[in-house]
Amino acid sequence: MAKKFKDLTEREILALAISLEEEDSRTYGDFVDGLRETYPATAKMFEEMQAEESEHRRRLIEMYRQRFGEHIPLIHRGDVKGFIQHKPVWLMGRLGIDTVRKQAEIMELETRRFYECAMERVTDASTRKLLGDLADVERQHSAKAESLEKEHLTPDVRKQEEVAHRRLFLLQIIQPGLAGLMDGSVSTLAPVFAAAFATRSSMTAFLVGLAASVGAGISMGFAEALSDDGSLTGRGRPIVRGVICGLMTATGGIGHTLPFLIGNFNLAMTAAVIVVAAELATISFIRHRYMDTPFLSAAFQVVVGGVLVFLTGILIGSS
Repeated sequence: MAKKFKDLTEREILALAISLEEEDSRTYGDFVDGLRETYPATAKMFEEMQAEESEHRRRLIEMYRQRFGEHIPLIHRGDVKGFIQHKPVWLMGRLGIDTVRKQAEIMELETRRFYECAMERVTDASTRKLLGDLADVERQHSAKAESLEKEHLTPDVRKQEEVAHRRLFLLQIIQPGLAGLMDGSVSTLAPVFAAAFATRSSMTAFLVGLAASVGAGISMGFAEALSDDGSLTGRGRPIVRGVICGLMTATGGIGHTLPFLIGNFNLAMTAAVIVVAAELATISFIRHRYMDTPFLSAAFQVVVGGVLVFLTGILIGSS
């Protein structure tokens, strides 16, 4: 059971402070390791902050030894009520630069509040002074981070990191999502409209379209997830890519399937054609926006493929 902070002894407070500084230092080390390859300048910033936390720990250990001897009890933040439970860095997967900076801000604020509260719990003058000094340092961490950011994150470096961040976003989110959306929107056209023209029944077309969309989503999701594990390509966790690709595939097919819930066949067909046009335009825009493809070129490529599949469905259904 966790212990209340107000019930801690001075010995336990110092032991907890040592543990917090060690944990913060190692967390910054994890940030450095996770950001070094993609965001080297930001990694350098956290490397300096890690060194600062290590110095805090050394000073705390020195104070503890002077007052209580060599043995330092192992007390973690989880053993004391009131601390925020942070998600371990090793469970975060590939680190995002914004996520890392936000977590660093939370860590600094929490540690500063700890030292301020700890000062009220201790009576030894030298210990109070040390805790007060460390609280001041933590209070200055925001300014320190800002100065480090100015030193290491020059406009050119920041631009490079933004490019790297955009590249990861494209590889891990946009590409699998776009692949799924294109496959779902185009590949399901033939079965949906073939069933519609063959039966002249909105409900039959809807059921065929739903089955084709869900089946394509499952197939594409597994195919994307099994294509590679992301370790060499930097495409991120396979299960995330698979889910994104599968959902977007199903969404692309269901989009022009939903109009067939309309009972009137001619009205349903008109609505479905309008939705198809909107889907193809959306895909063209996404390719233009994120893949740096000229809009007219993207539209031509997508529309030609979509129209050919659409006509194939109509011809087969009408035969």
